[in-house]
Amino acid sequence: MKNIKVFARAMRVNQWMKNLIVFTAVIFSGKLFDGWIVGQAIIAFGIFCLLSSTSYLLNDIIDYPYDRKHPVKRYRPIASGEISMQQATFAVFILTIASLLLSLLFSVNFFFLALLFILLHFFYSLYLKKFPTVDIFTISLSFILRAIGGEIVTGYHIPVWLLLTIFFISLFMATVKRHAELITHGRETRESLYRYQEHFLEFLTTTFATATIIAYATYTYVEKIPQVSTVFTPIMGRYLPGFEARKWMMVTIPLVVYGISRYAQLLYEKVEGERPEKIITKDMPLVATIILWVSVIILLMYVL
Repeated sequence: MKNIKVFARAMRVNQWMKNLIVFTAVIFSGKLFDGWIVGQAIIAFGIFCLLSSTSYLLNDIIDYPYDRKHPVKRYRPIASGEISMQQATFAVFILTIASLLLSLLFSVNFFFLALLFILLHFFYSLYLKKFPTVDIFTISLSFILRAIGGEIVTGYHIPVWLLLTIFFISLFMATVKRHAELITHGRETRESLYRYQEHFLEFLTTTFATATIIAYATYTYVEKIPQVSTVFTPIMGRYLPGFEARKWMMVTIPLVVYGISRYAQLLYEKVEGERPEKIITKDMPLVATIILWVSVIILLMYVL
């Protein structure tokens, strides 16, 4: 049991929530209650969880010398010695084979996407993360691949402005994380931090936050709400004819603006941007905003 808990920590199960981005195509195509399509997305989510854990283990193997100097990361299973290098390497091998085989059983296209995802993280851990700006763009690309994975398995398209929103918000969160690392722990814990300056990271944070808001606002204005037949459809068709053609999705813009502002506030006031998964699940104003945003989206697309 202890070994299972140790490996779960090494695989960063708590960060699997990042793979929920796979469901973007399902939700925004109006197919959230289509059992077969949701089932496909759930399988893809599971495969991406394996792929993500593979990349985390590989990253910790390569980052071993840096993690030992980090006041928090030195307690990770590989850095602390709870898992040996041999065990970690074997786990990477098994997870890589398993995730690629499962993706191949899914579809050839999904297999090549999974292979690209693994290769991207391999080169990131080995080489790309050493270069400022390149490292955060690589992280953002990995989120885009997850979203495209959801497109492949469901067959439904993600609007380009929504895809750009994912791209920019992942850049924003990656930049916030680098800023928090630089301020809290200095430059010795990550090689790329030697070439980052605080004012440059603040500029990138502002730029990507602004780009996220613009991309999302454009998405809500340009895209029509998909027509989903529900028990409310006859009633809404009578009292709100042409509802889906109106720009109701724009009412969610203030929630996105507040969510980004709150995230930035936590960075500058509490320097908590280093662990985004903790912020998203622990900060109650931000959690409430996310829940409200999801609720409004579901109300607009699946009820009204």
